[in-house]
Amino acid sequence: MEEENVTTATEFIILGFPEFPDLQIPFFLLFLLIYLIILLGNLTIITLTCLDSRLHTPMYFFLCNLSFLDISYTSITIPKLLDIFLRKRRHISATGCFTQAYFFMSTACIEFLLLTVMAYDRYVAVCHPLRYALIMNLRICVQMAAGIWIFGLAETVTHTVLISHFSYCGSIEINHFFCDLPALLKLSCTSTSTVDHMTYIIGAFLDLPCIILTFVSYIYIISTILRIRSAEGRRKAFSTCSSHLTVVILFYGSLFSSYMRPTSTQSFNQNKLFAVLYNALIPMFNPMIYSLRNQEVKKALRKFISRKLLSRN
Repeated sequence: MEEENVTTATEFIILGFPEFPDLQIPFFLLFLLIYLIILLGNLTIITLTCLDSRLHTPMYFFLCNLSFLDISYTSITIPKLLDIFLRKRRHISATGCFTQAYFFMSTACIEFLLLTVMAYDRYVAVCHPLRYALIMNLRICVQMAAGIWIFGLAETVTHTVLISHFSYCGSIEINHFFCDLPALLKLSCTSTSTVDHMTYIIGAFLDLPCIILTFVSYIYIISTILRIRSAEGRRKAFSTCSSHLTVVILFYGSLFSSYMRPTSTQSFNQNKLFAVLYNALIPMFNPMIYSLRNQEVKKALRKFISRKLLSRN
């Protein structure tokens, strides 16, 4: 490629959804509604956990972390997308773009680790109930949560540094609704093999063990539940785990479908579809999944609402 076509980008243009020019305002209203539901649902989970002493357990401590993470996750991308829909402001500085990519990759890494720890918490609760309070004490939970956040924020620094030093060939248009790693790699005329190899290495040494640990935990959990003689006991034990397992399957499936394919085979429209799923829909459904299928959260919500109603009378 000729030297003059190779540039160091100072800004990028995020295209969003140019395939639907007549639907920009309806899309704005749809994603605004999704974002507000995400904020309301996850803030409700955090508030209920903080106010209701019955929810001061490791399970809800990690659920609070997940709710805060989902708010952070979507706040990285959706506000800029809303700006694109409403005011057509598609330009983003290179620094802003790489920063957005960094925080998005970091939160995805944190969610992998957090879902694994939550699976381990459910394993201990179901398979070792008598030792649960000893194993999952407050100090251990805080240490695990802090370690997850620190590791997740540190792990993607190398990716970000590498892509920020890439050269970009002519086009600076990102055919996505945020600065996603595969979309940036598509624009680069620098060899992406190093980043591709790093992605697979991280997948092999971090993501894959997380998935194995999660599903091994659930094999033991299901095996233990099936040995419970009481039908009510089986139902109660399964209800505490089914919500988390649903979230795990949705998150792992959508994220791996998007990222763990070779860059050359990735379709922009497919990536956008998967990104909407794990970036907007899953964070929106998470509070619903946990609240609708969890009696303790329902009781805490009813108690909170009745307290508010009584305070007004």
